Amino acid sequence: MACPWRLLLAALVTAALVLSGCTSTPEAPAGRDALAKEFYTHPGASTIYVYRSQFNNLDFDSVLYLNGRLIGSTVPGTYFRLDVTPGHNVLHGTGIDLGQLALDTRPGELYFVSLEVFGGHSNFRVVPDEIAKQRIASCCVLLENWAPGQRPFVR
Repeated sequence: MACPWRLLLAALVTAALVLSGCTSTPEAPAGRDALAKEFYTHPGASTIYVYRSQFNNLDFDSVLYLNGRLIGSTVPGTYFRLDVTPGHNVLHGTGIDLGQLALDTRPGELYFVSLEVFGGHSNFRVVPDEIAKQRIASCCVLLENWAPGQRPFVR
């Protein structure tokens, strides 16, 4: 018969492993957020901003992918800044989410995409630069891209 403390230890280790897989996307430090809101570019890269307004379905998060690579989980009032290889790039969700947007990007240019989530489905829309810059500056907080191995929070 196993000792009760060993059973308790095993249960705690199992719970920690399960919870470590359920991570949310962390907010970037305030300084990095402020720098991203300067909307600078790199001459050899395209920069894509993907943002959600603070009023977009507060109870739904959406996992964001770029060209099949996991970026992170979006929530209302947040944005990602993605510096990508110029050319054909595809933003999309996952699972039952068939929403996607293909962008043909050029080096040194900015692209702004609004992401609205309705009923667990993503709706991507290209937004004019000046409108998007105002919305991001007033509503949103920069999120860090997920590190390899992190997984979306499962509800």
